[in-house]
Amino acid sequence: METKKKRRIHAIIHSAAMTAGGIGSGLAQIPGADMPVLMALQTAMIISIATEHDCTITKANAKSMLLTLPAGYGGRALSQFLIGWIPGYGNVINATTAAAITETIGFAASAYFSNADNENRPPSIS
Repeated sequence: METKKKRRIHAIIHSAAMTAGGIGSGLAQIPGADMPVLMALQTAMIISIATEHDCTITKANAKSMLLTLPAGYGGRALSQFLIGWIPGYGNVINATTAAAITETIGFAASAYFSNADNENRPPSIS
């Protein structure tokens, strides 16, 4: 992958992860309140990464990709339920897990689309 493209993709991923951390921290005391916002953010991130790889992807397919990672969301939900509601600690834990999961999803999506580039697949997912 070319250096400029790689930098742009990393910027997309890191920006989304930082935003996810803020969302997770801000909505820590309300269990599950951040999930719809995080899913929208991560869906947009996947679409942006696909675009950088010259692929087109629908919003529905980006959501499908996102939902293939239920283990991460299960762990996040468990941590939020157990200690996420505690002021201070819960905010830090929710911010950290939201950012880490978003980073993981971003790099997994980039690897997927990079493999599509390398295997000369058609640049679209529908």
